[in-house]
Amino acid sequence: MTGPVRVGVGGWTYEPWRGVFYPEGLTQKRELEFASRALTSIEINGTYYSTFKPDSWMKWRDETPDDFVFAVKASRYCTNRKILSEGGESFARFLDQGLTALGPKLGPINWQFMATKKFDPEDFEGFLKLLPTEKDGLRLRHALEVRNPSFDTPRFYDLAAKYGAAIVFAEDDEAPEWPRIDQPTADFSYARLMSSREDEPTGMTGAELDAIAERTRVWAERGDVFAYFIAGAKVRNPAAAQALIARLKA
Repeated sequence: MTGPVRVGVGGWTYEPWRGVFYPEGLTQKRELEFASRALTSIEINGTYYSTFKPDSWMKWRDETPDDFVFAVKASRYCTNRKILSEGGESFARFLDQGLTALGPKLGPINWQFMATKKFDPEDFEGFLKLLPTEKDGLRLRHALEVRNPSFDTPRFYDLAAKYGAAIVFAEDDEAPEWPRIDQPTADFSYARLMSSREDEPTGMTGAELDAIAERTRVWAERGDVFAYFIAGAKVRNPAAAQALIARLKA
């Protein structure tokens, strides 16, 4: 594989993980420390709903291993708007909160759009023009998670490629109408895997995990890979992530 593959889950604070993923008796303040050593990445989801102080970003940086990387979910105030290209003020508020304090542990930013958001080429290009490629000396990588079938078109792929943004491969068995776009539009790949099931100890069957591992190896030929088990049977997602990590090491 040519690019490093980072596999994880969304967030790290989830009560049902205690005693299942987290050992019994582990204090909550040590959960990130534990999770960041069992997984290779985490998508920070709380940033979708609110901002955090610089001290929080520095704390997360300091509690995780040197080679750990976070993805960051962009604020809904940037993406849940009628005219995307008019969101400059929201962009600044999101990007200025201190996320660059993560330093080299800052991975891609996931810009997630609601399923009702349809593809408007001119407005979407205006949005892409607002995405800075660096901040405070750090490269910013952007991933686009679209959920409306209107985005499944070469015109969208070409726009994403023009601005070097990855299109998130998002699969959810409960939302078959979402486009599952697998296009090489950036030098990294980003996947959100949302079909884990509670009746499977590792969230998915061995065959299903083998198929994901094979797809991930193909993505790695393009560059870095970030893959997250999100939603679905959330209690099983850490086990699914660990099972995928093990397969990729084999």
